[in-house]
Amino acid sequence: MTNPLRIAVVGHTNTGKTSLLRTLTRDAGFGEVSPRPSSTRHVEGARLNLGRELIVELYDTPGMEDAIALLEVLDAQAEGGGRRLDGPARVAQFLQSPAAVGRFEQEAKVLRQTLQSDAAIYVIDARDPVLAKYRDELEILANCAVPILPLLNFVRDPRADERAWRDALARLGLHVQVSFDTVAPASAGERVFYEKLATLLDSRGEALLRLAAGHEQEARERRMAATQLVAELLIDAAACRARVERAEEQGVLTEALAEFNRRMRDREQDCVDALLGLYRFNRHDVEAGSLPLIEGRWRDDLFAPATLTALGISLSGGAAAGAAAGFGVDLMLGGTTLGAAAAIGALLGGGLQTARRFGRRLGGALRQKILGSVTGSRFLRIDDTILQVLVTRQLFLLQALEARGHAAVAQIEFAPTPATESTTVGTLATVSAPVNWKGDVPAILRRAREYPAWSSLYESSRPYDALSWDAERQRTVEALAQVLQGLLPPLPTGRGRVSKS
Repeated sequence: MTNPLRIAVVGHTNTGKTSLLRTLTRDAGFGEVSPRPSSTRHVEGARLNLGRELIVELYDTPGMEDAIALLEVLDAQAEGGGRRLDGPARVAQFLQSPAAVGRFEQEAKVLRQTLQSDAAIYVIDARDPVLAKYRDELEILANCAVPILPLLNFVRDPRADERAWRDALARLGLHVQVSFDTVAPASAGERVFYEKLATLLDSRGEALLRLAAGHEQEARERRMAATQLVAELLIDAAACRARVERAEEQGVLTEALAEFNRRMRDREQDCVDALLGLYRFNRHDVEAGSLPLIEGRWRDDLFAPATLTALGISLSGGAAAGAAAGFGVDLMLGGTTLGAAAAIGALLGGGLQTARRFGRRLGGALRQKILGSVTGSRFLRIDDTILQVLVTRQLFLLQALEARGHAAVAQIEFAPTPATESTTVGTLATVSAPVNWKGDVPAILRRAREYPAWSSLYESSRPYDALSWDAERQRTVEALAQVLQGLLPPLPTGRGRVSKS
């Protein structure tokens, strides 16, 4: 567009104006978000594009701090001979006064930008009580003669009083309002926001509806790319098979298992980093406490027994017996289940008598696997239970990133439940862990086990850049990605209001 929409983001100090721009632009680095008042001191601009087309220019403005006194100045100005001036002329007259570069410098920046804009978004912290100063701010802004859309921020916080604010705004004649939590926006929140703004802008609003539709298409494409990344990880893990020669020698199998675990952890970390980048987050954002990770890494080790408990995943059969016998969870690799580094080392050091004694507690099938592990070469493979951990953790992360605004700083709490759903507790978005280990997911991964060459985790398997040439592997990855998409809640779609012209 040669004439993009210009929208001023205005309001009292510290109500989340910069946070709104961060979330709309998906740029966690825009401006400064701080609990300190007046962290924005100058007007800052951002652009929203649809492809190469510039649709909207957003302007973040300083907070209005003394509206009551400013309104008195404007009233006194009118009594002094400005009664016949309309609203914009009254504001322009004020901007030429000494007060506009002195006591009311911040308010002058807000009014100057609002006069130059097609509309204004008045951001309200819905946790604040309805006070006279806010009504005065809206009365002052009304003099700029541009459409004003009140936006109620932080509405998911239990302290928010959305009804009181809606009633107060209606009494001021502002009946078109929108709720939009910049920390944890609702799944369809952005579309509703653009639709409400479009109703105030008449024919100019068509561009906003196209922008909303474009962002929804981008969200679908991001999810497709994300599930592809997760599917690649799972196929890599399931197909991986590491041969261990001389497994009967002291320490050989222990070292091999440690190396196997390290490669698996690193591969999961690669997927985490790729997902963070895809959704325009980074390790610095995570370090601020945004996800259950530490410096971009999961707090709980992939192979720790506590990880299974946290995810609501129960052990069964030989795995449960292994846990009861004191083996850790790593031994699930290659049929020697759970905690291999210490447990296998102890088995080898104690000889076959130790293995047989623990084998009686672990059951017949697992006993044979352990006894076999100390008699020659072994193949290490990842157990279904660890694959289930990978599926659950990556889908949890994906949902958490989709539900997170780029202004969020509060930690997303992990609350495992048997369902796949998202709720919110205050400003802390709580994303439940999906229980997805049934149906097509394990079936596809069991099939992947038959093709060790599909894994990039060991050079002896196959160089990673050659994997994309394997058509059957690619079909399997794409099929798994489609299944994973079906396990996620649906993304919002348009309401058919966008013209085809």
